[in-house]
Amino acid sequence: MSLTFPPFEPRPGSRGPFAESWWGRAWVQALEQTSMDAGRLARGRTYARGGYVDMMTVVPGRVSAPVHGSRPRPYRTTMTVRRFTDEEWDRLLDAAAANAGHIAALLDRDLPTGLAEDAAAVGVRLLPGTDDLDPSCSCPDWGHPCKHAAALCYQTARLLDQDPFVLLLLRGRDERELLDDLQARNARHAAREAPAPASGPARGVPAHDAYAREPRPLPAPPPPVDRPGTPPVLPPARGIEADDVELLAADAVLRAYEALTAGTTEPAPELDLWQDTVRLAAAHPAPDLFARLCTACGRRPRDLARAVRAWGHGGLAALSVLEAPWTVPPADLARARAALATAWEGEEPPPFKQWRNRWTFPALGLQLRYGRDARWYPYEQDGGEWSPCGPPERDPAGVLAAGFLP
Repeated sequence: MSLTFPPFEPRPGSRGPFAESWWGRAWVQALEQTSMDAGRLARGRTYARGGYVDMMTVVPGRVSAPVHGSRPRPYRTTMTVRRFTDEEWDRLLDAAAANAGHIAALLDRDLPTGLAEDAAAVGVRLLPGTDDLDPSCSCPDWGHPCKHAAALCYQTARLLDQDPFVLLLLRGRDERELLDDLQARNARHAAREAPAPASGPARGVPAHDAYAREPRPLPAPPPPVDRPGTPPVLPPARGIEADDVELLAADAVLRAYEALTAGTTEPAPELDLWQDTVRLAAAHPAPDLFARLCTACGRRPRDLARAVRAWGHGGLAALSVLEAPWTVPPADLARARAALATAWEGEEPPPFKQWRNRWTFPALGLQLRYGRDARWYPYEQDGGEWSPCGPPERDPAGVLAAGFLP
């Protein structure tokens, strides 16, 4: 079970508390008693209020998030919380089920102080103490916690304010599991105290009456998404590069978002290994990723850079124009020549050479390539090779007017 929460909006300059609830304040107190460095805590508060903490992921015993710092790539930051043993859970849930008010409060997203007191009475400390928290971060800072882990912990207090079940998940069990267990324990408790049921016919609704009822209207569709989500931060695992898995997850999220916002039902075209490499490099422009993709595909960096540039101007169609010359059918060729003639408005066009779908104008240092999508793609000389230099257009005159006509 895991829960992922979007980042909180920045609150620069704010000096208000991070938590309003008593349990949120207890979490902050545990953090501040864990640290021996007030300066790092202060910087952590500044980072938290400044919006440096990205998407937070909570799993049993751990909350983690990318936290931005002085480097381009965010740090992988985690706060580990001691999980209750099965025996501790048994005592805690028995104490909670014995009081119907505790269950009602939890359903109302409240954590009554009475529950914490009843838990303490059976030897279970519900709120974490200083020995229950263990921060870690991929930054080089030796602080315990560093400012990034402190920022994560302060933002976690805001999560606890919204939903006390986050605290219980950190202690080891999710909301559904807890409520089911509490309901079963409460039912057993009530059955022991309830009087014997009176005899008589069973009550209920006949099945044919239930099926004959008009169905309720469907709920309204959810609102459209306004931005792609952020996948959770993955913990390190032996034999698996967590960064690579995170990249693939982020890429899948981005493609799903693009499909949703495009409103098309057509499936995305199948890509071969090289095409998908180019797409990944174009969608996630990071120098370290570019270098790794070059190594993985066995291509020169220059070749991949040209392909990425082409993809940026028109996706798969533009990549095909870069790599695959083709013979234009006679009818399309006649229309292409007529369209080119209009670009000079009756003037004598500069000398050009045509080969298949490529028109080269040496005097202009320009080449126009006609794509199978009936669009014209501009190319320019770059180190002895022709490289994409602009977006395509249906009209070659528009391409030339974009800066190539004398």
